[in-house]
Amino acid sequence: MAILNILSKIWDYFATNILQQPAFMIGFIVLLGYILEKKKWYEVLSGFLKATVGYFILSAGSVGLINTFRPILVGLKDRFHLNAMVTDPYFGQNAVAAGIMKEFGRSFADTMLLLLFAYIINIVLVRFSKYTKLRAVFTTGNVQVQQAATAFWLILFCFPKLGHLPILIVMSIILGLYWAVGSNLTVDITQELTDGAGFAIAHQQMFGIFIFAKLSEFLENRAKKKGKKEARRLEDVKLPGFMSIFNDNMVSTSILMLIFIGAILVVLGPDYLVKAKFMQPGQSFIFYILQTSLQFAVFLAILQLGVRTFVNELTESFTGISDKWLPGSVPGIDVAATLGFGSPNAGTIGFLFGALGQFTMIILLLIFHSPTIVIAGFIPLFFDNAAIGLYSNNRGGFKYAMIMPFISGLIQIGGSALIATWVGMAKYGGYIGMFDWATVWPFFTVLMKFLGFVGICSLIIILVMIPQLQYRADKKGYFMITEDYEGWKKLHGKE
Repeated sequence: MAILNILSKIWDYFATNILQQPAFMIGFIVLLGYILEKKKWYEVLSGFLKATVGYFILSAGSVGLINTFRPILVGLKDRFHLNAMVTDPYFGQNAVAAGIMKEFGRSFADTMLLLLFAYIINIVLVRFSKYTKLRAVFTTGNVQVQQAATAFWLILFCFPKLGHLPILIVMSIILGLYWAVGSNLTVDITQELTDGAGFAIAHQQMFGIFIFAKLSEFLENRAKKKGKKEARRLEDVKLPGFMSIFNDNMVSTSILMLIFIGAILVVLGPDYLVKAKFMQPGQSFIFYILQTSLQFAVFLAILQLGVRTFVNELTESFTGISDKWLPGSVPGIDVAATLGFGSPNAGTIGFLFGALGQFTMIILLLIFHSPTIVIAGFIPLFFDNAAIGLYSNNRGGFKYAMIMPFISGLIQIGGSALIATWVGMAKYGGYIGMFDWATVWPFFTVLMKFLGFVGICSLIIILVMIPQLQYRADKKGYFMITEDYEGWKKLHGKE
């Protein structure tokens, strides 16, 4: 018993100070990788510091975006007295914490045990990549906590009478597989987007990114076969005349956000903004709109600087870990890291069209008297749809950077409203709201709820088969794309 208590304290310390702090998690991965590569001590220290500081810079950009724009969107709920659920990972986590004891008589602390077991399963699956064909280790600890919380609620909804240990075992297997399989789906498309930067996505929309990227590519290839001109990517579009100002990412982002955020602020009105303490009494409403809208471009630039700072260190150092312990693997990191690659405008376009899709579905929920009204949270609104726009543009061209995020926005709100109402989370005010949790996890929940243990077995088989099918599609290049990207490009004629 004493040994278990010691191990529990060690895990709690690691989870709180490292796993849930991605900057330190990435820093220690770089540190370990360079040690395994037998770098000189000052190179090890330099790599650790650059990676950690770089991730802190990325986090500063991400947090700045979230803290600036989340209250504005949530303000719509208060301004119009809506009894609405917010789609946001942190609101979702808080909903689980508030309701898990009332609904199921379970402690939120169990989610940390679920996270531990699922994390171990993810690493083991990647360690035996020769058989599992899984290549990505999920390292985004703050996201893992949010997902463990929601996953815990969903399985308790399906099996409310299942014992404490069986619940943890079943959910650890499913969640660990989801992390490994989902991240693995993004390996190839991310390597191509970043020209071999050596990471995958470990976030909340991994299946969504893969589906929309592949769908964009499929539709574009089909159009080419019909004799249509090859679609241009956003970075290849050069606008004429006064429109040329939109060729500059900072200018285009500023103007588009001025229109989008400005419209929301006008709807909220200066009186509400002063009452909610967003604005100071006597402050100019026009200049408040300008300042708030232009901060988007500021925080996006900070985020991109952070990506450039830490990604090179992570890529180089992870080779040591890959060679020694996890052959052919890459780290799965925050989706925000992709915003430093591809077209600078694709993320902004994806965000805006995703917002259009989300607001369209919210209006439809109101028109059809949905039992759950949803307020769009900023994190799904931006990080899901910006990334989907980025990948869709890279695989299919600029029109898919608009179409795919719009479809995603519709699905995010509609799917979240359905699942959160069904499982009872809506009444606690929040649901995770990201793309996979509005599509993939509702599918998981349906299987488990209506097929019981047959559903669990079916789900595990489906997840295990996905990487096997990926491997069969490109046996020669499957592991080469992570181990020798230049060789992979040569093999596929993409030099």
